[in-house]
Amino acid sequence: MSTTSFLQTASIAGKRAGRLVVGLLAMIVFLASLALPDQAFAHAALIKTDPADGAVLAQGPAQFSLTFSEPVSPLVLTLVRPDGTPVPLTAFRLSDQTVEIDNPQPLKSGTHVLSWRVISADGHPVGGSLLFSIGAPSAPPAVSEAVDWQLRSAIWLGKVLLYIGLFLGVGGAFALAWLNGVGQAGQRFVIVAILGGLVAAPLSLGFQGLDALGAPLPHVAQPIMWRTGLGTSFGWTVLVALIALGLGLLSLAGPRAAAKLFALTGLVGVGVALAASGHASAAEPQWLTRPMVFLHGLGIAFWAGALVPLGLALKRQSAEATPFLRRFSRLILPVAAVLVAAGVVLAVIQVQTPAALVNTAYGRLLLIKLGLLVFLFTLAAVNRWKLTASAEAGSTEVQRRLSRSIGVEMLIVLAIFGVASGWRFTPPPRALAIAAAQPVSVHIHALQAMADLSITPGHAGPVVASMVIMSGDFGPLDAKQVTLVLSKPDSGIEPLKRAATKPGDGSWRVDNLVIPVPGRWTVRIDILVSDFEMVKIEAPIDIRP
Repeated sequence: MSTTSFLQTASIAGKRAGRLVVGLLAMIVFLASLALPDQAFAHAALIKTDPADGAVLAQGPAQFSLTFSEPVSPLVLTLVRPDGTPVPLTAFRLSDQTVEIDNPQPLKSGTHVLSWRVISADGHPVGGSLLFSIGAPSAPPAVSEAVDWQLRSAIWLGKVLLYIGLFLGVGGAFALAWLNGVGQAGQRFVIVAILGGLVAAPLSLGFQGLDALGAPLPHVAQPIMWRTGLGTSFGWTVLVALIALGLGLLSLAGPRAAAKLFALTGLVGVGVALAASGHASAAEPQWLTRPMVFLHGLGIAFWAGALVPLGLALKRQSAEATPFLRRFSRLILPVAAVLVAAGVVLAVIQVQTPAALVNTAYGRLLLIKLGLLVFLFTLAAVNRWKLTASAEAGSTEVQRRLSRSIGVEMLIVLAIFGVASGWRFTPPPRALAIAAAQPVSVHIHALQAMADLSITPGHAGPVVASMVIMSGDFGPLDAKQVTLVLSKPDSGIEPLKRAATKPGDGSWRVDNLVIPVPGRWTVRIDILVSDFEMVKIEAPIDIRP
């Protein structure tokens, strides 16, 4: 019997449980869309720019700089002139977490846009833009930041199919080689799943390149998209996944001794592929997170991969069904324990606080996944402790019931794959916390004086302000007194004035400062140069929520 007819029979026979899971599958895209933010996020966060966003400069700078919360690799850097003409920026240098970009030409008066797109260590691209003006501001050129839902849907589907190939295909090949003895139940499904993965893996690489370069889906055939995708950390995931899928396919065709070796190596490859890229693998400490991702992937492949072959063997009541079930039930408990332990460790590292489960898109997707897992583990527990013993004893009716229940498990697993694929577009709370803790900085330059101001952390609430004061020509300035003034008249907040102290490291500092609300503030620094001269310089600064 084909796999399709098996799943159809299982859903009909399961009745209430089957309808509930199908409903979950139908709602999963809707729920995921509610959980996703309006814009695509990634691990890296921009924390400082030079020139600052909104700055007005007397003349064009010799170079631009972008500082992120972690090291990045530039993909596309563009300067958009006031008339809307884009100028590619190809000369840049990487210095720790900063990208230094050469300005190739003199800039005319008006507002310019520096548009950037980089890729972070977890393999996910992130982009944005900043505005600055030469002489006086003008109407800024339009820069589109609309989400490409067609590409996003293709990325999501490619990831789901890759999961099916790795977990159900390679995992299924392992189950056939190590648990199913000489039986062949489910082999056709495993082959189809692996072939689907072999198609999805390279396509996902092309989609990654499109996303990295901000190109639309019809450009997927261009070689540069594939080269770009291969150059990201996701490229390693795809390469290892292709090897694992190939080994899984070989295990179905070779002699039994070789089949076991191929299947085991392929299963290990699944874990390695997942640990090579992604939010969880890029998290610190990597000595812990990468092994946890590896073990988590192995556990999923072992459990999910065995479901279809085992369910079909029980449905057909073939001779290998009982020993297959006995081997699987003996090993699934320790495998599930490792799977849960690794998942809990990764969830704690990524989410950090219970409130983040509700307040972030990543957390809401995790809650959906946890709900599906509760259903899955409950069903699996009933199968293990109420049906397995009778099925192993040879009860044909119980074997049929267990087969139907395994079919429902399979549907839940597919729903979980759909949810997990949605994480591709959401930053984990851990990354958001890192970004929130980063300072915001602004360089204020005038003829008489200049200052580098840094506010840590760069979000509303208690902060510390640090200022380096210099003369207008970058020379030393021995100020007698420095006062920081923050104002936000559009929110009805009176100016906050705080006298700065000089702790001895050459900078001026304001402690115990509270910024009550986020948004764009005007910061002014009053510098008492002498008893008879006060210099005031100001600039806008954006405070995060």
